Amino acid sequence: MSIKRIAVLAVAGALLLGGIAMFTVQSRPKAENSSPPAMEPEVGVVTLAPQRVKIDTELAGRTSAYLIAEVRPQVGGIIKKRLFTEGSDVKSGEALYQIDPAPYQAALDSAKAAAAKAEANLFSARLKAERYKDLVAINAVSQQNYDDAFAALKQAEADVAAAKAAQQTAQINLDYTRVISPISGRIGRSSVTQGALVTANQAASLATIQQLNPIYVDVTRSSTELLRLKRDLASGQLKSAGKARVKLILEDGTSYPLEGSLQFSEVTVDQGTGAITLRAVFPNPNQDLLPGMYVRATLETGVDEQAILVPQRGVTRNNKGEATVLVLEPDNRVQMRVIEVSRAMGEMWLVASGLKAGERVIVEGLQKVRHGGTAKAAPGVNSGPEDATKAAPNANGGPDANQK
Repeated sequence: MSIKRIAVLAVAGALLLGGIAMFTVQSRPKAENSSPPAMEPEVGVVTLAPQRVKIDTELAGRTSAYLIAEVRPQVGGIIKKRLFTEGSDVKSGEALYQIDPAPYQAALDSAKAAAAKAEANLFSARLKAERYKDLVAINAVSQQNYDDAFAALKQAEADVAAAKAAQQTAQINLDYTRVISPISGRIGRSSVTQGALVTANQAASLATIQQLNPIYVDVTRSSTELLRLKRDLASGQLKSAGKARVKLILEDGTSYPLEGSLQFSEVTVDQGTGAITLRAVFPNPNQDLLPGMYVRATLETGVDEQAILVPQRGVTRNNKGEATVLVLEPDNRVQMRVIEVSRAMGEMWLVASGLKAGERVIVEGLQKVRHGGTAKAAPGVNSGPEDATKAAPNANGGPDANQK
């Protein structure tokens, strides 16, 4: 290699080393101006506190009449007149139809005549028996004649009793020609008109009467839920709310203004649906509730004295579908917690397990933190027990936890 080429390589190497040194020297000020470490994110939290909460259950159901009577004739004949207006309210004992009474009046007159004849025969037989009684005592007539007279007296008495019974039957049949209402209520349409022939105890009813005040509401509840409720009451987790009160939400979403009470629950589980029928009775003075209407009933089933409520906005779901929350520990460490929720109560979840009173649940700034990281509660955002109470709903979706 020539001396000239060696000199060129030496110069190039010197320039390269100088550039590296210059780059190193120029980059040192940038390291001295680097940004400081990131600060802990601020999050909004809710401090959990036990609350007294009424546990309600909303069930679907239908209304049914308190009393139902299908009106049928008890004697046959021609309908002479209909005495009511279809769709009107009728009273118990009010006449609804008039069946032609003429044949029954004639039968009653005949029965009265037969009764009078029997009584006349009885009068004669009694006199004869009394006379023979005195004569047989002095042996003026034979004992056989007296026995025959006494037997005739008894037969005459039986004839009178039979005649009076026939007269009473004829009177009842005559009374049945006026078909009366067995109950008070609202009567529907008539299935017969004037001039129609009806028969006693026919299969088809003449009209149907329904008592609408009060009115029944029948709802169904699964046997599983009923067993869980009984278990919670037995364990003391829930306290009985006394006689269960029931509220209604009508088909159009409005609330029925009057409260009802639970009357009874069916003793048999439906094998097809696994449900038990519950029946409540409601006052219905204005007859706003009609049989067959679809309603939603809210039942007060118990009271949880130590309920833990958490805002729904602080609850998420993991890949397994489990409910999770982020809890801010006392050392400001963020911990993900799997919880179990039993029911939604407005904007809150009722927690069955996984959280306890005094813990802080992150409800704002969830996107800023992760499990294992650190955070601090933002001033003025921390919610205490009073805030949680205000967020809990009542039976109508309002903010009062004590009403739910």
